[in-house]
Amino acid sequence: MKNITIVGGGNSAHTLIPLLSRAGNNISLLTRQPERWGDEIIMEYVLSNGEVKDSIKGKIKKISDNAYDVIPDADIIILSLPVSSYRIVLDRIGAVINKEKKVFIGTIYGQGGFNWMVDEIKTKYNLRSVVTFAIGLIPWITRTSDYGKVGINYGPKKVNVAAVSPSHEFENLNKLLLRDICYSYFNTGEFKQADNFLSLTLSVDNQIIHQTRLYGLHLGSNGSWSSFNDIPYFYKDYDELSAKLLEDLDFEYSQIRREIIKRYPNKKFTYMLNYLELERLTYGSSNENIKESFTTSKTLGQIPTPVIKIGHDKWIINSDHRFFYDDIYYGICIAKWIAQKLYIETPVINKILNWAQEILDDTIIEKNKLVDRQEKIFTCGLPSVYGYSSIDELVD
Repeated sequence: MKNITIVGGGNSAHTLIPLLSRAGNNISLLTRQPERWGDEIIMEYVLSNGEVKDSIKGKIKKISDNAYDVIPDADIIILSLPVSSYRIVLDRIGAVINKEKKVFIGTIYGQGGFNWMVDEIKTKYNLRSVVTFAIGLIPWITRTSDYGKVGINYGPKKVNVAAVSPSHEFENLNKLLLRDICYSYFNTGEFKQADNFLSLTLSVDNQIIHQTRLYGLHLGSNGSWSSFNDIPYFYKDYDELSAKLLEDLDFEYSQIRREIIKRYPNKKFTYMLNYLELERLTYGSSNENIKESFTTSKTLGQIPTPVIKIGHDKWIINSDHRFFYDDIYYGICIAKWIAQKLYIETPVINKILNWAQEILDDTIIEKNKLVDRQEKIFTCGLPSVYGYSSIDELVD
């Protein structure tokens, strides 16, 4: 029996709690809204036709908004949060992580250089026994039906990937945690070990999917609609313009990936993949077309475009949505930083960042060069904010 603390109340938490409780663990929850959570969480396993195939219940031993209540006893800490919140939360809990035993700290979605973030608190709080892990993509498609009570799971990935540091701890983590969050229940979705975190930083796909879709909607309709019924669905109505932008952005990422593989021939980057390669691996699909990979999805169809209403009859793209704060500051900006170090031109990245900074009323890029940010207020995930200045330091 392990003491596992889940930090955050996102969609994933509503799946993690029942699966890990089912495996016999003590589950605690750190959340800003403890009053909204019940002691028992239900996960409904829903098929693509809407049929509930199964449901399982999970118990939460302790729910709190105070890290001192749920962090010191934890053997495993899992973040279920927006990517842009990782560093903030890690800094808040770092002081109360148990220094006297091995503690696994990881995230269910490994975008944005998660190992840099954990290394930051390991140094600050003298955490010598921490094992860091990051899962490349969320292992299943999951939504919240009734917050703090019921979650919906639409099924798992066929293959999952995780990076672990120290790397020899992978098999231990697999036995303690990874198998229980997917394979043990779904009978599929075994975890493979990524040899380095940089593979995840440069190939988890939301950072390129979300931003090219939003930019495509901006180019196609100026990102505004006069009728709610005119707003396209984010995936079901995916168009050729968005698909071409994704293809072009992924090409620039691939240039970065290829150059890193070339420069470090003794390193393995098995799971540093482009969009379609990653989609085929994780879903076991045979898609050859980016657009169809979204429009034919049986689980993404009802996801709306993030918009807000202004005035009486206008809807615009929501600039406060996590798609911007996760995927610009902890996604595309990192790729741009690496590209500059490798002297790779990135015209598509430049266009997206120039557009995004207008939406966000921020200064991210000037004359197609990043504005370096040496701040410590956790608003951006550039390698330089952790004190890194070269690619060598990123290739763990």
